[in-house]
Amino acid sequence: MMNADTLAKILRHEGRGGFRNTAVVGGLDEFLRRWQAELGPALSAADAPGPPLSYADMSADERQQWASAVLERIAPPPSADAARPPAQPNATPPPPDAPNAPSAPPCGKPNAAEPAKSKPAPSQRKPRKPPAPPEPVSLGDPVERLRAVNGRVKPKLNRLGVHTIEDLIYHFPHRHDDFTNLRKVSELAPGETQTIIAAVWEAREIGGRGRPASTQAVLGDETGNIRVTWFNQGYLAKRLTPGTRLVISGAPKPYRGQMVFQSPEYDFLDGGGAPIHAGGLAPVYPLTEGLVQRTMRNCVREALSRALDQTQDFASDDMLQRNGLPNLQDAISRMHYPESADDMERARRRLAFDELLMLQLTVARRKIEWQSGGGAAKLPADPALMGAFIDSLPFALTGAQRRALDEILTDIDSPTPMSRLLQGDVGSGKTVVAAAALLAAAFNGRQGALMAPTELLSEQHFLTIAKLLSGGAGASKDDVYVSLEMPPHPKRVTLGLLIGSLRRRAKDEMRRRIAEGEVDIIVGTQALIQDGVDIPNLALVVVDEQHRFGVMQRSAIRNKTQPPHMLAMSATPIPRSVRLTMLGDLDLSTIDEMPPGRQPIRTRWIEPKRRANAYATLRKEVSDGRQAFIICPLIEESEAVQARAATEEYERLSSDVFPDLRLGLLHGRMGIDEKEAAMQAFQAGDIDILVATSVVEVGIDVPNATAMLVDGAERFGLAQLHQFRGRVGRGEHPSQCLLLSESGGAAAHERMRILERTMDGFEIAEEDLRIRGAGEYMGTRQSGLNDMKAARMSDRDIMMMARKEAFSLLNADPDLETADNAPLADRLRKYSERNPVEMS
Repeated sequence: MMNADTLAKILRHEGRGGFRNTAVVGGLDEFLRRWQAELGPALSAADAPGPPLSYADMSADERQQWASAVLERIAPPPSADAARPPAQPNATPPPPDAPNAPSAPPCGKPNAAEPAKSKPAPSQRKPRKPPAPPEPVSLGDPVERLRAVNGRVKPKLNRLGVHTIEDLIYHFPHRHDDFTNLRKVSELAPGETQTIIAAVWEAREIGGRGRPASTQAVLGDETGNIRVTWFNQGYLAKRLTPGTRLVISGAPKPYRGQMVFQSPEYDFLDGGGAPIHAGGLAPVYPLTEGLVQRTMRNCVREALSRALDQTQDFASDDMLQRNGLPNLQDAISRMHYPESADDMERARRRLAFDELLMLQLTVARRKIEWQSGGGAAKLPADPALMGAFIDSLPFALTGAQRRALDEILTDIDSPTPMSRLLQGDVGSGKTVVAAAALLAAAFNGRQGALMAPTELLSEQHFLTIAKLLSGGAGASKDDVYVSLEMPPHPKRVTLGLLIGSLRRRAKDEMRRRIAEGEVDIIVGTQALIQDGVDIPNLALVVVDEQHRFGVMQRSAIRNKTQPPHMLAMSATPIPRSVRLTMLGDLDLSTIDEMPPGRQPIRTRWIEPKRRANAYATLRKEVSDGRQAFIICPLIEESEAVQARAATEEYERLSSDVFPDLRLGLLHGRMGIDEKEAAMQAFQAGDIDILVATSVVEVGIDVPNATAMLVDGAERFGLAQLHQFRGRVGRGEHPSQCLLLSESGGAAAHERMRILERTMDGFEIAEEDLRIRGAGEYMGTRQSGLNDMKAARMSDRDIMMMARKEAFSLLNADPDLETADNAPLADRLRKYSERNPVEMS
């Protein structure tokens, strides 16, 4: 019962903890507010001071003075008999089907007709022997050291990645159930989530006989009674003795004309402390099979009460004050048991800051180490030679392309290694900017390399760069090495292609040419970073579609020789929040202007019942002399995933839908010769409709292709769909993209409507991040995201705070060696052990 004795216990516990507001999960202010009606009489009877305006805002000394004043004046706790509501000898319990019958007595008035059959009243029972105090535990102790964790619970917690008590403390709820709507029984409304404080009138076990037993009870307060049933929890009947006081939270329902609770959340009020399952904001934790919320809450509550005071805050008071953040222990406590939604958000921001600071320290340290080493080759661009190349192009560079190129040329004309991201939407012209940078390396007698994620894209880059550097002559489909005349430059520029599918003799010959410095610009896949490939004069590395490469692949080419300049390119617009978090070591150049002549692409969402109309649209384009794509999400049919696969769809379309047209097939499992043949036929106009998988997402340039049908569009992310439609609209004719979605759900509708509304890749990328989340957007679970339990990719302001603090810390103390930074260094060490692989 919430009485003066309970309050005294809490205040003494506060004193033992140094008055840090940790005795009650959620804080003493919320506890006093929630139980003001219960504790008010005890305080006033003792002529004690009222609750402080804000216990949380008081200093430790002020808290101690207030608590001491209360403890000195507080009245003795009432006896057990006085705590129970008085019995009513003439009371008669309501019938089972009428829990709120008007004739029923108020709650807490036991059935006097059968006193002998009831268990002894609390005042008549022999008091239980108090349990032995628990042994001290440490944050690093295994969870089974807690009383709430038995042999059945431990493996379930382990499946959630919870092994230590510290893991349990940092196992945060993903939401809270709002049980703050406190009402009297007579005020309950059907269907609304509400909370009552009531006493048990009677309780009994029902069911059984081969079925799980349940508990049915009648509870009430001074305004009325209500029946409560807990399904499959027959054990509760033994604990719900008459007079036991509970707090109940749930949504009551009408049953036979009366209100009833079915399996509501509940807490016993006789044990002291604030409720954790009902009343207030109840945490809802991530669970695993066989683990229920009550068990998880009990485990976390015990971990907090026994070990939270051991958590060490690595952030200085100045850092917290500068950024308006609470201390760590308060933040953890309120993340689990907040006083309000605003209170929880303040706690989340502090914990998000911690997570993002660790990530930003890793990113900042990587950038500082990368650039502090120096030793990169200076690659000054001769204005006359670069001007001659730009003038030889069959098109004029846009203003955005010129700005990006100037930023890159400035970076590489320095011994500090460049670390830059060139970001641009589909068709914005990043390749020509990269080609100019690679040409600058060749002009200085050094080697440059461009690495692409697929052989198809590598071949496309090889042919495109050869065409750009030669003024249009280029290379043939069979070439893997060309020597290009670059007037007025006296030296010819050589270009080589190295991919895994080359025949062994051709591959060995290309490796020899590269090692002997005969190749100025090398284009290839990850074959460039395999053992046996020596690029002795490498000075510039361009990584295309950087987010598609594995961590170790990027690191290997970055560390191939002396530090080269690094330029990462992405045709997938990257949200600013992702770039700040995952790619914070890269400076940014953005091409946000489309070249003149790009045709508009009309995007339409097509319902499944209009599939025939979509096919008719493609047929119309072909009849006008154009070509089309049909994109399928899978290569082969799968029983597990009901989606139209490329191979099956190709056969069906060829025989049933377009028997009179020329169809081709392209997917990632085809051999290089088959892929090359299909692409050559499509580019030559020998194929009317190319049925393909996501292999066409990048690197396909067929100006005569004016229509695309994406089948099963709901299976792709927004950014990927935007990439697909960038394969059309590359010629002189208007184009269209049809999105056929088999799913009629609201989420699918929202995504398709976004694509219909905008062609802005950056807006689409932000929406994709919002809808799909960071893990799916990045394509794989990135190192460094593993520890993000509180941070969100949308926390831009917190990211900037963490980034600023990280660079400030490392600039002042690069190795975090000072005594003030020792806790931070220890935290970063533990973080690095959990995230051993770099991200970019």
